Amino acid sequence: MTWTTRPRSDVNGLAVSSSGKGPRMVLIHGVGLRAEAWNGQSAALSARFEVLVPDLPGHGDSAALPASSGLQVFGDRIARLLDRPAVVVGHSMGAMIALDLAGRYPDQVKGVAALNAIFRRSPAARAAVRERAAKMGGTSAADPSPTLARWFGEHLSPERAACHDWLSNMDPDGYKAAYSVFASEDGPADETLRKLSCPALFMTGGREPNSTPAMSRAMAALVPDGRVEIVEDAAHMMPMTHPEEINRTLLEFAERCQE
Repeated sequence: MTWTTRPRSDVNGLAVSSSGKGPRMVLIHGVGLRAEAWNGQSAALSARFEVLVPDLPGHGDSAALPASSGLQVFGDRIARLLDRPAVVVGHSMGAMIALDLAGRYPDQVKGVAALNAIFRRSPAARAAVRERAAKMGGTSAADPSPTLARWFGEHLSPERAACHDWLSNMDPDGYKAAYSVFASEDGPADETLRKLSCPALFMTGGREPNSTPAMSRAMAALVPDGRVEIVEDAAHMMPMTHPEEINRTLLEFAERCQE
């Protein structure tokens, strides 16, 4: 797998990598990453779908949002890609945005897949993530080592090296703005999940300490058409580390959403 930079186009103010033809899929990455985090999915999914992969605002080549922007502001910017209905897939903070879009734009979201999504953090986890957000100065790139340790442990890999590069070159203001939103959120409201009218897939890794399997199971249980899949030997960056399992499940799910 290669993590080299992909071409982008400006789509309604977002830098977007696009490939394929057919029904639309939108892939939303997590904090500190960029469209290339989905390189493991783009080729497989674009064989059947039109795949749009934006850089989140303040990431990659997308312009930043005002510092005080909340989750819905990020969602509204991504919603510019929903000029026709789509299956929306998100990872980590991208999963928060995907679920927000599914709740607020039901006519435009045919299905939602939330990968490594948080839901009701423990008090200790909530305090830790908010402490990390509070320490961000927004003026210089933070040392990515603690983040990479949470995502990959001590294992060295091309995926870890790519994430190190993206985090090290991330705009500090954009990173702080997005991470502050990530830290302040605690997952979708129960009522939002109960009212989802589209199929919803919740996936996480069996070795994921923060976006745990229990969280995905709890969310899936609240959705009328909810499903959970656990990749037992994966951790937080499973779209990059376990692309075959992720692609197989996403293709099957997205196909079902076209019925």
